[in-house]
Amino acid sequence: MQVTATHTYWLEHAWLGTHVEPGVAVEVADGRVTAVRRDTPAPPPGAAILRGLTLPGLANAHSHAFHRALRSTVQVGSGTFWTWREIMYATADRLTPDTYHDLARAVYAEMALAGVTAVGEFHYVHHAPGGTPYADPNAMGEALIAAAAEAGIRITLLDAAYFSSGFGEPPGAHQLRFSDGHADAWAERCSVLKERDHARIGAAIHSVRAVPAGQLATVARWAQQRNAPLHVHLSEQPAENDACRAAHGCTPTRLLADHGVLGRRTTGVHNTHLTDEDIALIGGSSTGTCMCPTTERDLADGIGPAAALQAAGSPLSLGSDSHAVIDLLEEARAMELDERLRTRTRGHWTAAALLRAASADGHAALGWDGAGRIEPGALADFTTIALDSVRTAGALPRLGAETAVFAATAADVRHTVVAGRHIVRDGAHTLVPDVPQALARAVAALREGTPPSPRTP
Repeated sequence: MQVTATHTYWLEHAWLGTHVEPGVAVEVADGRVTAVRRDTPAPPPGAAILRGLTLPGLANAHSHAFHRALRSTVQVGSGTFWTWREIMYATADRLTPDTYHDLARAVYAEMALAGVTAVGEFHYVHHAPGGTPYADPNAMGEALIAAAAEAGIRITLLDAAYFSSGFGEPPGAHQLRFSDGHADAWAERCSVLKERDHARIGAAIHSVRAVPAGQLATVARWAQQRNAPLHVHLSEQPAENDACRAAHGCTPTRLLADHGVLGRRTTGVHNTHLTDEDIALIGGSSTGTCMCPTTERDLADGIGPAAALQAAGSPLSLGSDSHAVIDLLEEARAMELDERLRTRTRGHWTAAALLRAASADGHAALGWDGAGRIEPGALADFTTIALDSVRTAGALPRLGAETAVFAATAADVRHTVVAGRHIVRDGAHTLVPDVPQALARAVAALREGTPPSPRTP
């Protein structure tokens, strides 16, 4: 990732983790914050001016980039998670390294426009249809890493183990390209992937139904040896819980705990249908929880016990998952509002706590230490939200956190800075000239099988 020489940003208003301050000058060198000067009423000479409310960059902790091609298509008619999955499989069948690169580049550019500076890509489409490896067995993962670089954001590639269609069942025809056959072969392939300035490599267990119990420890050990993040889809659907009890006599959470998967580096995604014992196991082990409210409501998954999980000791992060929308402010708002609907009580999290879930805690879940804060030593990743749009105008600047969470949307993002580099300036992406057209072309190429555009350096 390109970083720039020493320079200064002047933030008209800045959220500093607990409160908003006006007039903050931030000095940046080699991609990190070197100084934060408060009480700076006017921009210093030569400073880049960020008008509005500047927050730490947002972390999208759970993404399946190719799901962006499903938007609108999966809203026709009715159905369940399982019928939605069949449409998803059909889209996955058409991916190639080139078409996936083009789509992911556009999707990650859309994320940058929404203030996202780091994405956790839960990646399981590894091989060609039918399961034949590409000449480079990591061609698909490398395409995603390259796409993030070209879109100007950080990526944690969470390479997913996926070997079974269900408990004791071999992968189905659509799932063959997801599978390395066994956890040892998965680990061998993943070990070739290299981290870069903008990229971290992590691990994922797709789900307890997709990784046999005897192979869970292999994936967990691979992540532990590398001090890498480990993510897992957990109890998204009651049917998964029922099948796990039938196969193993316990819940998915208990199965993961018994095989050494839970812990501080691990994040359970969704964590929706949990028992009290499950919540205690997750919280007591400091396992994180990534909530994806817009996807969970889009797929009619249910409302997970986020408040209870956090109270038990589970750090919360947020993700846009299937990309029904890409808006981390909406994810933060939805987590609070869903809990209000369930409990008929307001105010489960402060706006500051919700912003921390969308920034610092999300970055921590992705292995990006020192991110999600505006302070010396932190990564110089920011996003600035307009305070003069039709959604945000009139609010008191000191209540900027509340305005951001409960009124603003991704459409209000005006600037995104990654490693001190201006990626979105005045609402326009500086690296991908026409993001809507890039999305349209990439989705059409995937839908229609047209040739992808040439790779750009």
